[in-house]
Amino acid sequence: MPMLDVYGISLYYTVKGVGVPIIFIHPPLLTSANFMYQLEELSQTCKVITFDMRGHGRSQYSNQAITYPLIVEDIRHLLDHLGVKKAFICGYSTGGSILLEFLLTYPDRALGGIVVSGLSEVKDKYLTRRISLAIKLANARTLSVLALSVSWSNSNSRESFRKILKEALKGEARNIEQYYRYCLQFNCTNQLQKIDHPILLVFGAKDKSFHYYANLLHEKLPRNELMFIRNEKHQIPTKAAAELNRMINQFIQKHDQVGNSIKTR
Repeated sequence: MPMLDVYGISLYYTVKGVGVPIIFIHPPLLTSANFMYQLEELSQTCKVITFDMRGHGRSQYSNQAITYPLIVEDIRHLLDHLGVKKAFICGYSTGGSILLEFLLTYPDRALGGIVVSGLSEVKDKYLTRRISLAIKLANARTLSVLALSVSWSNSNSRESFRKILKEALKGEARNIEQYYRYCLQFNCTNQLQKIDHPILLVFGAKDKSFHYYANLLHEKLPRNELMFIRNEKHQIPTKAAAELNRMINQFIQKHDQVGNSIKTR
């Protein structure tokens, strides 16, 4: 089991395939298992890198509170460890926020970004209430209930449900709660114009509550393509894997040099 030591914290990661590197970032409670279909299919043409955040899945509990800047540093260490100078960065849901933070912090380490059902800030009351509820449930007593709900909603089969749930239950409640809590305070919307990388924005056509964030990112990011997947909601990596993987492959082929081509609004 590949592990990376980052200042005394063991982080679990996987690498599969050769070619242009792409690293995936998961949301709270979920783990790298959520990208099982990307790892399997995209590794046929790319070097796919996945990892479990501190206190999630197979990675070690962190005494240091989970913040986006901390995870960005962990990603940089992982890229250094693997000898990857530049990679495409893909973030799912709140993992998309970490992707944006990474591009703002280490722009020279990225070839481009893929935001899947992501956001630059939590703005609406509906999402705020959902995250606030997750914060309350992210404790040792009720974490299993939260894990069941989140794993089920992100599964497209009983097999994937069992795999996602098994890994989610390995997480540490305190670190998971910290990740959820940081989601509510993060806001990089006013800095989006500084991101000069090509960005692919992928959202579900039925994920109505996130269309505000899709349009906000499309408006503020200088170089982006906005794509909606028909008949899909939020859980795109598992429930629309084939379509997402096709979009990612096309995007990487288009920008795999230095991101020279530009597609604006």
